[in-house]
Amino acid sequence: MSGATDGPKPDPQAEAYVGLGDWVPESLGSGRVIPVVCAPEPVLSRPGDEVDPTAGETVRLAADLVATMRVSPGCVGLAAPQVGVSAQIFAVDVTGHPKTVTGHGVFVLCNARVVEATRWKAGREGCMSVPDLTGDVKRASRLVVEGALPGSGETVRLVTDGFEARALQHEIDHCAGLLFLDRVAGAHAIYQRKVYL
Repeated sequence: MSGATDGPKPDPQAEAYVGLGDWVPESLGSGRVIPVVCAPEPVLSRPGDEVDPTAGETVRLAADLVATMRVSPGCVGLAAPQVGVSAQIFAVDVTGHPKTVTGHGVFVLCNARVVEATRWKAGREGCMSVPDLTGDVKRASRLVVEGALPGSGETVRLVTDGFEARALQHEIDHCAGLLFLDRVAGAHAIYQRKVYL
């Protein structure tokens, strides 16, 4: 008798969700260091436009974000609106940060969205675009995020937790026109920054 199967067929899309695969930031080429804008710059409060992850201008912007992040002391993430570009693309690298447990190294995501968020906890955040203040923000400490890689356009799904999860949510907020100040519980949860990096 024909038609027998050895079980369910594999989902052809499943391989797209295996993390970063062999993507490396060097695939973007060298980027320029771009000045970071600070609140109340209007671009920081506007939702960014979706981008074509395979377009040359997107790849160049991705390279610029990585270059700018790398020369900025203490920076673990940088979104396009922070360099004056209203677009849904950001870079993250929590490598070496003392609060990091899970980390995917340096990566850039386009049009990212949160797929799953659990285990909410409050934590202190700062931002290069709000240099004088920090604040307590409640964020998911376990996160699943989906986005596209610049250059290849491949869709990836990252599962992370702790500090990297917080950094991802912070950058996704930037792409939506939100600052961490929009997420604090109130004025009692905002503090003057004591240490400048």
